[in-house]
Amino acid sequence: MIGILIALISGALMSIQGVFNTQVTESSSVWVSASWVQFSALLTCLAVWAVKERTNLLGVFQVEHKYMLLGGVIGAFITFTVIQSMSSLGPARSVMLIVIAQLLVAYLIELFGMFGMEKAAFEWRKALGMAIAIAGVILFKWE
Repeated sequence: MIGILIALISGALMSIQGVFNTQVTESSSVWVSASWVQFSALLTCLAVWAVKERTNLLGVFQVEHKYMLLGGVIGAFITFTVIQSMSSLGPARSVMLIVIAQLLVAYLIELFGMFGMEKAAFEWRKALGMAIAIAGVILFKWE
C-alpha cells in the first residue's frame, strides 16, 4: 500500500515540477532551467544524505555496469524534454504522453529483461491495457 501512495505522490510531483520548470524557462532558457533543476536536486540530495544516511558517497562507483551511472545525464534530458513538451502541448496532454511512453518502455524492459531486470512473460492483458491507455489519451485531449 505504501508503494502505491509513493507512486501517486511521485506522479503528482512530476506534473507540478514540469509546470514549475516550464515557467522558469520563460525567464531564462531551457538549459539554464534544467541546470537549476539538477543543481537544486544535487543540493537537496546531499542535504538529506548528510542528515539521514552518511554512507560512503563513492559507493555509487561500485555498481557492476558503469553505464548505470548515466541516470543523471538521462535526468537532464528528461527535464529538457518535459519542459519542451509542456511548453508546446500543455501539462495534461504532455503528461499523458509521457506516462504512456513510460509504461511502454517499462513493459519492454521487463519483457526483455533489460538492464538487469527480471524477465517477464508477455501478457495479452498488459498489451490490451496499453492499447486502452493510448485510446484514453486520444479521447481525453487530442484535437
